[in-house]
Amino acid sequence: MDVGKLVAVIGDEDTVSGFLLAGVGHRTADSTNFLIVKTDTRLTQVEEAFRNFSQRDDVGIILINQHIASDIRHVLKDYDQTIPTVLEIPSKEHPYDAEQDYIMQRVNMFLGGGT
Repeated sequence: MDVGKLVAVIGDEDTVSGFLLAGVGHRTADSTNFLIVKTDTRLTQVEEAFRNFSQRDDVGIILINQHIASDIRHVLKDYDQTIPTVLEIPSKEHPYDAEQDYIMQRVNMFLGGGT
C-alpha cells in the first residue's frame, strides 16, 4: 500500500492550529510535522525545523507563514529541492505579499518579468 506524504507547517499559533484541526498534524515519539512560532521562538529553532522538514522523506509540502519565511530567507534562498515544495502563506496578522515570495520571484524571472 502506498503511503502519501505529509504536509509540514511552520507558522504562528493560529495558522498551525487551523491546519492541525483540519487533520494535517502528525506526531510520533520522535518528531512532529509542525512548529508553532511565537515571539520568544529562537530564529535558530525555526531554521532547524525547516532543515529537518526539508530532509524528511515523508514530507511533500512545507507550508510557512510569509513573515516567518522572511526571517529565514537566507536559508530558503539556498534551498533548491523540488520536493518537499515550500509554499509561503499569509497569516491573520500579515497579509500575503507576492513580491516577497521567492517562488513568485522565480516564476516572474522565468516568464521574463524581471529579477
